[in-house]
Parts: sequence; C-alpha cells; structure tokens
Amino acid sequence: MKTLSARHRRNATDQGRGLLEVPELNVALFAFLLNYPWEFLQVPFFRDMPTANHWDAIVFCTRAAGGDALIALAGFWIVALVWKTRGWILRPRFAHVAVFVLVGVLTTVAFEWHATVVAERWTYASNMPVIPVIGTGLSPVLQWVVLPPLVVWLVKRQIGP
Repeated sequence: MKTLSARHRRNATDQGRGLLEVPELNVALFAFLLNYPWEFLQVPFFRDMPTANHWDAIVFCTRAAGGDALIALAGFWIVALVWKTRGWILRPRFAHVAVFVLVGVLTTVAFEWHATVVAERWTYASNMPVIPVIGTGLSPVLQWVVLPPLVVWLVKRQIGP
C-alpha cells in the first residue's frame, strides 16, 4: 500500500480550506472582531454616544468596526507592497508590524481630525484624554497601537504552518 507524502497529505487537507487561507479575509475578519468591542468600550469617551438611541449606537459602532477592518486591509496591502509579499503576515518582522500599526495610527488621526474638526460628526467627551498638538483622542490612537499586533498574531495562527 502506497502512503501519501507529508506534502501530499497537507495539500489534500488544505484543499477544503480555500477562503480560510486568504490573508486578506483573515485580516478583515479579525480586525472587525477585535475592533467591534473596542468601539463599544469607548462610547463613554464621545459626548453624545452614551445618550444615543440604542439601535443608532449599535449601527454607528458596527460601521466604525467595518471601517476599522478596511483600514487594517489597507495597512496589510501597504506592507505587502513595500515588502512585495502578501506572506509577510506568516513571518512578521518588527518592521512589518510597525508599518501596519503606523498606517492605522496615521489613518485614524486623519479621520478623527476630519470627523471632529472639519465635518463635526462627533465631539469628544470631557473624560477623553486628547493628545496635545494633534488634538486626537487617546482611545482611538491606542486602538491602533494595541489591536493590529493582535490581528497579525491571530492571522498567523489561523493560516500559518
């Protein structure tokens, strides 16, 4: 009886995984799942959110988490373009994760500035610590310092060898 080599066994097992192996899908999924509770936890730091209609707050936080997933995808693709490989997330180096985080932080600072200053879509509550000079709330910035490394770790565990 002929046995399958390790490579053939692995290929036979992985054929059914398909989309679960796509790094972008995993980045978007884990980014959404991690950012969703963060969005709810920071509700007290935004002036009108604690008194908002329950359903409106859920919709707002869901959209925000969806936007966070898109920001994470942009960060993933920027790192992939710079290092010319989508596989960076399977063997992440400090520089990869640093650029991934930096994309999120810079995008967040720009969006927060636009939303609070230009469009006046929301206002920080008095208990929101604000970063001097840039005027961005600390919670949205910490979100992009803390969560992206977790996204990388989870994706690597999900699709890595």
